Amino acid sequence: MSAASRPSRTLPPHRLSVAPMMDWTDRHCRVFHRTLTRRTLLYTEMVTTGAILHGDRDRHLGFDRVEHPVALQLGGSDPAALAECTRMAEDYGYDEVNLNCGCPSDRVSSGSFGACLMGAPDVVARAVEAMRGATGLPVTVKHRIGIDDLDSYEHLTHFVRTVEAAGCQTFIVHARKAWLSGLSPKENREIPPLRYEVVEQLKADFPHLTVVLNGGVLDLAQTRRALSWADGVMIGRAAYQTPFLLATADQDIFGESGVPVTRRGAIEAFLPYVAGQLSAGQPLNRMMKHTLGLFAGQPGARHWKRTLSEQGHREGTGLEVVRAALEGVPDEVLDAGAVLTEAQPA
Repeated sequence: MSAASRPSRTLPPHRLSVAPMMDWTDRHCRVFHRTLTRRTLLYTEMVTTGAILHGDRDRHLGFDRVEHPVALQLGGSDPAALAECTRMAEDYGYDEVNLNCGCPSDRVSSGSFGACLMGAPDVVARAVEAMRGATGLPVTVKHRIGIDDLDSYEHLTHFVRTVEAAGCQTFIVHARKAWLSGLSPKENREIPPLRYEVVEQLKADFPHLTVVLNGGVLDLAQTRRALSWADGVMIGRAAYQTPFLLATADQDIFGESGVPVTRRGAIEAFLPYVAGQLSAGQPLNRMMKHTLGLFAGQPGARHWKRTLSEQGHREGTGLEVVRAALEGVPDEVLDAGAVLTEAQPA
């Protein structure tokens, strides 16, 4: 895909993004999120270099052009493998390649990638250097503020300086440390305390770098506050579990004019894609599961979720199930406009 066919970016592309989340931010999820926001940067799930090099490349790397701007997150530590996968990412048309240095799962650590790489900044630097040598795309790094006992600010700044020297200019920082043993991945998202002040200090000490805050951000109001000092904010679980928060992102965060999409409008915009996937043999629930939180906290939410969950997995199920699910949601909920925050960003 040519650069001319991708959305233009008049503000920093990382001003708002949706985090890469395993089993959640697949291509169907990203297309759905794009019905809600045109400008927010979307990320793939983490894909390992081994899966790409030895598996089904189209399954791991393919995406719909409507997803732009979209970034590929890679898991790995071997510079040659990462470089080869980065070349493929450029060929497929991604807008960015991101190296995962933040995932704390046992499977990731045993493969010498993810959060454990924070203990090996020289390895990350060599990987980034190889990736940058393979592409003209931006190469970014997502990481924690520390791991295990390597949690001092001095260690964090050493990591950033080392990786910056290899050419990385954008650091997406999950504002929690990770314990690589003793805590599950879920616990590592919740138990280590959030320390936004560490990320804010990092931005102050590295003003020339793009520093993006990740971790615990629940809505666009919180995003706006963080943007007073951060270059960008990455929202994770909240964007998946309550996706309608993205409906005003283009106006609230990127300063665009226009009327935010309604919930009905988002579903109607998603249905042509769903129909195409059904024709290709995909089951309905594979696409619609990403919409289950669209009506969170609203009348009709239970009917929507129950109808899709109970019927969407059945063989041969089609758009009639979506229509039946919509019938249980009041019109005033379907057509209500999303509420903008109090002031537009500067």
